[in-house]
Amino acid sequence: MTFLILAGGLFLLWYGAEQLVRGASALAVSIGVSRLAIGLTVVAYGTSMPEMAVSAMTSWQGQAGISIGNVVGSNIFNVLFILGLASALAPTVVAHQVVRLEVPIMIGTSLLLILMSLDGVLARWEGALLFAAVLSYTVWTLCRSRRELRGQPETEAVTPTSSLPRQLVEIIGGLALLILGSKFLIDASVDIARALGVSELLIGLTIVAAGTSLPELATSVVASLRGEGDISVGNIVGSNIFNILSVLGLSSLIKPLTVPPAALAFDMPVMLAVAVVCLPVCMAGHIISRWNGLLFLFYYIVYVLFLVLAAVDYDSRYLLGQAVLWFALPLTALTLIISLWRHRADLRQ
Repeated sequence: MTFLILAGGLFLLWYGAEQLVRGASALAVSIGVSRLAIGLTVVAYGTSMPEMAVSAMTSWQGQAGISIGNVVGSNIFNVLFILGLASALAPTVVAHQVVRLEVPIMIGTSLLLILMSLDGVLARWEGALLFAAVLSYTVWTLCRSRRELRGQPETEAVTPTSSLPRQLVEIIGGLALLILGSKFLIDASVDIARALGVSELLIGLTIVAAGTSLPELATSVVASLRGEGDISVGNIVGSNIFNILSVLGLSSLIKPLTVPPAALAFDMPVMLAVAVVCLPVCMAGHIISRWNGLLFLFYYIVYVLFLVLAAVDYDSRYLLGQAVLWFALPLTALTLIISLWRHRADLRQ
């Protein structure tokens, strides 16, 4: 029954997010913004509503491990698994604006979270600061998009496909399903964690993080296959920014969050490293190749395997760490250097 409740919660999260995104996108495009801006804000925020619902509810219930693990794990999952899978299926074109502005902002927010967590607590005033930052970022992104679209062909804008009453019904109904789905997912995840004898942080980093990222997965893969790189990459980068600033901001406003030492020592640095790696990968010809996508997928598998081995305390996790340190990381560095060298060579030609 626990696994059935877990599956039901995941389905409600996915379906609720789909309804929310559809309604919010149709409502937002009427103000006349670009597809990239929609991906960075409306689509990204809509697909991150499961993380918002789960983290807010776990914060209220005093389960800080799931709340923080959900956000950190989702950000790692978004880049390594979702963007990796989307790029492995079809090379993803990255807009210049994403490389120049949005990826550095994602790196900055990841670093800010680590700095705020050094004392072991995300206080209410820190949550207020994060939440104010996401409001400012959203307004700035939409206003900038409207300025950039002035004088552009009308084909850059998207036409709403539904009426205002239907949009409102989809938004309200989607939010209700997200709340119900998050309740099912949290209850089932806690039961599984207790039955397996593992920490709430591990469950948050894996099952909950992957489950709440299903809307991002569906959106980015479909967008990539359709050649909508702006939506695909914008969805991931925008979701990661939203997860830190809004999800953790609101959660710590509800109740100060105690940061698990394991998350601060390992998972948050991994999240920052993943964000940093995005910059040279996206800069290389402004295309995320299939090879880079497969490399991202490989690293996500290694990351989850390391978490599982660490949880069961197998000595083999040391061998895995050494293999990553002496083989995988040098191979990745070599790949990035070659990609950037080819990009500079193309620019010279």
